Amino acid sequence: MTDQLVPTELRAADLLLRPWRPDSTSDAEAVLRGFTDPEFQRWNTPQQPIETFADAQAMLQRQAQRWMRGEQASYCVTDAASGAVLGHVSLNSIQPPTRSAAVGYWVLPEARGRGVAPRALELISTWGFGTAGLHRIELDHAVGHELSCRVAKRCGYLYEGTLRGAMFESNNRNAFRDAHLHARLAGDGPAS
Repeated sequence: MTDQLVPTELRAADLLLRPWRPDSTSDAEAVLRGFTDPEFQRWNTPQQPIETFADAQAMLQRQAQRWMRGEQASYCVTDAASGAVLGHVSLNSIQPPTRSAAVGYWVLPEARGRGVAPRALELISTWGFGTAGLHRIELDHAVGHELSCRVAKRCGYLYEGTLRGAMFESNNRNAFRDAHLHARLAGDGPAS
């Protein structure tokens, strides 16, 4: 399965998903803006803080290394016409033995409300089940994050339950909150 995880571009309509460029100043700036956005921080607390430009560069380096090891496939979501960065989507925690992964995404403030997240999620899901040969993709979000829940459901990720204490509280690595687990199987077919 890791042989299929060669960094490549994915395109659909007006979106282009391309690998993040670890040596790109503009990519690191976009990552920093995404991770320091108050709405992102309200719902997400990464295991490793991304608070500076150097943090963003280091994260992009780690993602590229994980992709080469077949552990992760991270995409910069861009406007296909202008190349403007709109957000991020990635397959994480890729497990070849069970052909499973987790998916994560975020959208920059100026791109919200345009359907970027569901279109990017559907594009990476199609690639994950097809080219990458995955059987199961999981998606979890903080309980109360209704927008993320709607994106999951819209893309055919069925609600499976609540994961107790599964993620950090907002900006607090010493407290935990519950998450809703959604998943989609290759045999589920395309989202409706």
